[in-house]
Amino acid sequence: MNSKAYVAGVGMVPFVKPGSGVHYDQLGAAAVRKALENAGLHYRDVQQAIAGYVYGDSTAGQRVLYQVGMTGIPIVNVNNNCSTGSSALFLARQLIESGAAECVLAVGFEQMQPGALKSQWDDRPSPFANFDTLCDEICPFEQPLALRYFGGAGKEYMDRYGAGPELFAKVKAKASRHAEHNPMALLRNVITPEDVMASPLVFPEVHLHRLMACPPTCGAAAAILVSADFARKHGLDASVYIAAQAMTTDLPGTFEKRSMMALVGADMTRAAADQVYAQAGIGPEDVDVVELHDCFAQNEVLTYEGLRLCPEGGATEFVDSGNNTYGGKYVVNPSGGLLSKGHPLGATGLAQCTELVEQLRGQSGVRQVANARIGLQHNLGLGGACVVTLYRRVD
Repeated sequence: MNSKAYVAGVGMVPFVKPGSGVHYDQLGAAAVRKALENAGLHYRDVQQAIAGYVYGDSTAGQRVLYQVGMTGIPIVNVNNNCSTGSSALFLARQLIESGAAECVLAVGFEQMQPGALKSQWDDRPSPFANFDTLCDEICPFEQPLALRYFGGAGKEYMDRYGAGPELFAKVKAKASRHAEHNPMALLRNVITPEDVMASPLVFPEVHLHRLMACPPTCGAAAAILVSADFARKHGLDASVYIAAQAMTTDLPGTFEKRSMMALVGADMTRAAADQVYAQAGIGPEDVDVVELHDCFAQNEVLTYEGLRLCPEGGATEFVDSGNNTYGGKYVVNPSGGLLSKGHPLGATGLAQCTELVEQLRGQSGVRQVANARIGLQHNLGLGGACVVTLYRRVD
């Protein structure tokens, strides 16, 4: 590994509600064209492509990319649950750093259905079987899968550290303020913590309100990674590069701890973050801007601690002091995050990449984080995989 991976181009499309009539192939192709335009490249310049999606038939990546060009390049399709987009980025980065390719495209897209996530394959063992069994024992309620997992983890956090549900309401309200000026976000109305607490209580046993959950969404995003030599040869923007990246999967503690927080990936997050800080030779205090996986407000709180942005049990003080927003120690999810932007599973990781690259380039307009030099990305998929990526602006 001897060549840094520079992000030469990023692009995404506005996220939309399921049933909008726009299909995944249109969404994905549009995001790819935007990334190519942003980089100043043609599709024929791309040497390999990684396509990520969760809900779709095999070779959907080819269906998307053939609309942009048919050059015979390798196209690999990836599914790693909600961390699919950053898993595609993870593979693209390895191709560049190893010297196997000099220009690689990563694209993530999703065409989702309304309502709660559900299994598509009921005639074979579920990859979630062991997770579901433990969840049934710890959080034995009749609720959709995602609500039980993250609602149960939030309840465990409240019980362990004496926090109240208002903590999660404040996180959602912050997300809405950040999304107000993001044209790519699905939800742009500013709401208050009181609005969140007044929304329907969809899981009373764990104090989970409807507005604490991200909406199902359709969308796409893409990024183009290049080597330093390729960037110089083509006169590309090489101001942002991937300084460190790690993917972690579950260890025995996910089940042995009998903890809902561990079951939803808190340990994977911490392990990936620690690897990234060690690779980059920095600490969390050096980070300026963060895009993290807030599929539920509860998970944003868990992730503050997993990324070591605050000490264990310190999320209430962290939020109340404003250290997760403009004027504080970090700006977390300036895009509005999944809570406001939406969560098209395969696209989320590359949408986070797009936001951070634009922030480090100083191109985020009203949402710009002042003097942003280091950006941290966290993308989590249950089942499980967690990808943490650190971006740096070239000084």
